[in-house]
Amino acid sequence: MNAMQEKLFIELRQTKTEIEHSLKTKSKQDWLTRILEEELEDIDHAIQKIQAGKFGECEISGELLPEELIKLMPTIRSKKDSDLLDRYCKIPIPSTFL
Repeated sequence: MNAMQEKLFIELRQTKTEIEHSLKTKSKQDWLTRILEEELEDIDHAIQKIQAGKFGECEISGELLPEELIKLMPTIRSKKDSDLLDRYCKIPIPSTFL
């Protein structure tokens, strides 16, 4: 695991803990619950990829994803997912990342 992956691994574990805490303390199910559950699934998947030495690989092509893209979205699974960034991000994404 390189330094960038180690940093992201720590951040992912921290975020996982925070989301799990939020889900435990929520008094009722609402629209946010499903979003948090989906994010938790993505985080678990990214953590498993780090542990398996597959982090940063496109799950479709097997190619390495750009490091800046991984830093921007550590739970990204494929190059195809980067197409969604323009749609959902509030800040412009430089084309060199996509």
